[in-house]
Amino acid sequence: MFSRRHPILFFILMFTGILSGTLVVMGAGVMLAFAPEVSHIEEGIGVVELTGVITDSRQVLDDLRYFRERDEVKAIVFRVNSPGGGVGASQEIYRALKKTGKVKPVITSMGGIAASGGYYAAAATQGIVANAGTITGSIGVIMGYTNFRRILDKIGLEPVVFKSGEMKDAGSPTRVMSKKEREYLQAMVSSLHSQFVRDVANARKMDIDVVARLADGRIYTGEEGLASGLVDRLGNMEDALDWAAELGGIGENPEVIYAPRPKKNMVDYLMDSAAVRMASVMRQPEVSASFLYKAGQ
Repeated sequence: MFSRRHPILFFILMFTGILSGTLVVMGAGVMLAFAPEVSHIEEGIGVVELTGVITDSRQVLDDLRYFRERDEVKAIVFRVNSPGGGVGASQEIYRALKKTGKVKPVITSMGGIAASGGYYAAAATQGIVANAGTITGSIGVIMGYTNFRRILDKIGLEPVVFKSGEMKDAGSPTRVMSKKEREYLQAMVSSLHSQFVRDVANARKMDIDVVARLADGRIYTGEEGLASGLVDRLGNMEDALDWAAELGGIGENPEVIYAPRPKKNMVDYLMDSAAVRMASVMRQPEVSASFLYKAGQ
């Protein structure tokens, strides 16, 4: 009745209910936010997570720096659940892991997917543990766009461009690409691919020709990665922690340490929680994004 006769009132009541639910949940959140610091850990394994599409490297770099400087952290597990992402960000994480490996052992634990840029980063660690069904590999670079020149012609739109150089708008979706532009962009992709192959070969201590044959963009299961030399062991996160503990000189069942995160103030926390609840109520059904990402991106 409210939804038909009083839509605004219905919306207000719904929002109030969502916010009230948030306040109930926050009962434990308040205690957590102001809880005293946990007792000091004498030694343990730091865990750095790389999750989702790689668009920015700052959080991973900050976490690695934090663990490099902590004496109680004897080794690090780099947990990857990523289909890849930007070349530059992946290379930044690769370099940071190489730097960290000179100070403390770093072992990669691959989750459901660690492909393309996710594998690029993982290759920099001293060892890689994957599940038998982990999707990995996809050593390659992809660049693409959709050209809608024909649509513009049909509706009568004519793009006007002023540019400072011949290649400034190479790959423009509003016109047909020239042969010279195609060769230019393909050369860029090939150059980035060569960097990928070289870095994997150097980090994994593999012959570059062997890596090149594996690097045609195809994905591999964890089992296939083990057989081809892209993976060192089959196992889960716990197995990776045990291996890292062994390299760090720690006994079994090591303490797991995560880098601290800035605490949000109460208003931000409430608003974020309310926004999530509102979205869960009002959003339309959608296809699972995990099946939409291309591992080569």
